[in-house]
Amino acid sequence: MRMKKPIGIFDSGFGGLTVLREIEKTIPQYDFIYLGDNARAPYGNRSFEIIHKYSLEAVKWFFNMDCRLIIIACNTASAKALRTIQQNDLPFLAPDRRVLGIIRPITESVGTFSKSRHIGILGTVGTVSSNSYIIEIKKAFSDLTITQESCPLWVPLVETNEYVSEGADYFIKRHIDSILNQDPQIDTLILGCTHYPLLIDKIKRFCPPGVTLVSQGPIVAKSLESYLNRHPEIEKDCSKNSLREFYTSETAENFDRLARIFYNTETKSAHVDL
Repeated sequence: MRMKKPIGIFDSGFGGLTVLREIEKTIPQYDFIYLGDNARAPYGNRSFEIIHKYSLEAVKWFFNMDCRLIIIACNTASAKALRTIQQNDLPFLAPDRRVLGIIRPITESVGTFSKSRHIGILGTVGTVSSNSYIIEIKKAFSDLTITQESCPLWVPLVETNEYVSEGADYFIKRHIDSILNQDPQIDTLILGCTHYPLLIDKIKRFCPPGVTLVSQGPIVAKSLESYLNRHPEIEKDCSKNSLREFYTSETAENFDRLARIFYNTETKSAHVDL
């Protein structure tokens, strides 16, 4: 059965599959189409202009696939491109369609996790340098003290499947120690990258008791469910046959080989040119 109006899930690479996995658990009845821009990943060190260009190309591709709702499941793209797409591009391209990100659902809820009112953000260089988490969190919880830590090697460790090795422990512990040394009162850490749920067991090992780890997938899934309930005009245009399709700007063989790390099951993807 061919999808008619799926919900689009976009990421620069594989990490968005961890978000899709959680969304499927929450609203499995919907159709989803996933696009990974693996050929141009990672986005983390690229400029705002390039990330906007790449993200907008992906959004247009989703529109051609008849998606009415798109989730940018990439922290860097959500931080650097989402607002421009929503405010400047969408009104002219498709005012009846919606593009959402994954940062706001986290920032609107993180204050409920912290008792000390001190939180930390672990993310890529691009996400941290954008300060998007700080800006959005302060809108909802002005009393929070926020510390950030960029972890540039964590994504490569996951994508090369080295994150399970003892050698990875050094790089994980170094950044946990760094952020907690900056603010020992931190009791909540946001995993601000969709790759990081795969590191969660090791992160827990190097965190002191009482530190809560906030992973994006489950929160984004609940937020999407709530959004669909609150916007019937969008929800009615999303098809519901429990279908899944996967696309990549890289080769399908490479995508399918690595996707299993993030998705926990096999994928049969197809190559697209963006």
